[in-house]
Amino acid sequence: MAVDIIIPSVGESVTSGVLSRWVSSHGAAVKKDDVVAELETDKVTLEIRAPEAGQLNIVAKQGSTVNIGEVIGSIAVGAGAVASSAPAPAVALAAKPEPSAVGASSGNESHTNGKARATPLAEKLATEHGIDLSRFSGSASGIGGRISEQDVMAAINAKPAASPAPATKPSPVAQASSSSSRGVTREPMSPLRQRIASRLVQAQHTAAMLTTFNECDMSAIMDIRKSYKDEFEKKNGIGLGFMSFFVKAVVGALKAFPLVNASIVEDTNGQLFVEKHDFYDVAIAVGTPKGLVVPVLRNCDQLSFAQIESGIKDLALRARDGKLTLDEMQGGTFTITNGGIYGSLMSTPILNAPQSGILGMHSIKNRPMEYPIGSGQVAIRPMMYLALSYDHRIVDGAEAVQFLVRIKNGIEDPQRLLLGV
Repeated sequence: MAVDIIIPSVGESVTSGVLSRWVSSHGAAVKKDDVVAELETDKVTLEIRAPEAGQLNIVAKQGSTVNIGEVIGSIAVGAGAVASSAPAPAVALAAKPEPSAVGASSGNESHTNGKARATPLAEKLATEHGIDLSRFSGSASGIGGRISEQDVMAAINAKPAASPAPATKPSPVAQASSSSSRGVTREPMSPLRQRIASRLVQAQHTAAMLTTFNECDMSAIMDIRKSYKDEFEKKNGIGLGFMSFFVKAVVGALKAFPLVNASIVEDTNGQLFVEKHDFYDVAIAVGTPKGLVVPVLRNCDQLSFAQIESGIKDLALRARDGKLTLDEMQGGTFTITNGGIYGSLMSTPILNAPQSGILGMHSIKNRPMEYPIGSGQVAIRPMMYLALSYDHRIVDGAEAVQFLVRIKNGIEDPQRLLLGV
């Protein structure tokens, strides 16, 4: 009995994805709930698990686009032998046939060159083009793990063409030019990268986006971290970073200026509304090998410093491993992005639609500043530039500037974060 492997539904807004990787090979014995494949959608990466124990039969090709509900393979229930490990028939041990005899074969039989099993046509193509069939070990796409003519053709197309030897010795300039690569490659954009591109362009086209800047002295929270980081980590099992201070400062500013925590929504008739939120779900931008994702930390106004640090660490680790769920990527009311971890001195972050505000953090740099304020004296202070991009359709410039000043005051005087002033 065979049980189909079907692409499951991951949300109403997701209708298809790319079968990015087969974790198990064709014919492999798998256990129930083993991860056999990975599906990459425009929002999340999903693990596809075996519905039953048995032998895996792959139908959909790796890298192909598949729809929700589509059958990508099956499990032969109870079968435990790996097809590619079955002994080759006796005829496979005979001497290699002449090319003419190979060409007359049906193409469905399996031959061997002493190293790998292949169809007759695949063997013929490999002989003609000097392709070593042993290179396909573990990666053949044919039924039963055999090497198909498509596998060989792919290797032929990827094989660099031999260049004729020059008649005369080239000049040093020519030698330098020939040794440098001028190749061009193309690869399709992943669904996640396409989604990122679409949302960024959408934000710039639909919102009246404007950015205001300020700077803050990081001395106070750096002193707090230095004084209490060991006790904090010992008690909570998590390090004390800058992000928890900024999340707390953002929540306080959002409470003081609720329109920055709002968004513009459109009903089915095209009527626009300002949707206000009495909760504070802060999205944290995380860079991953596949692109930028923005998971959401819920109810930040109810979280302690330790809970914020733990929550951000958990989201970041699972984002980089592709383990985030669709629900964890939706519904944020405000976003924080920290370009400073990559060395950014200043930037203008793009809104995370439909949100109305995003805070950009940057590198901490020692700069000469007036200190104490109003003293006329100059001292070297650790300073960070802050940037707030906002939707000018519902947030006025005065509100945006005051919002950012509120964050600055909370960072420079952390006691305000505890007192809520």
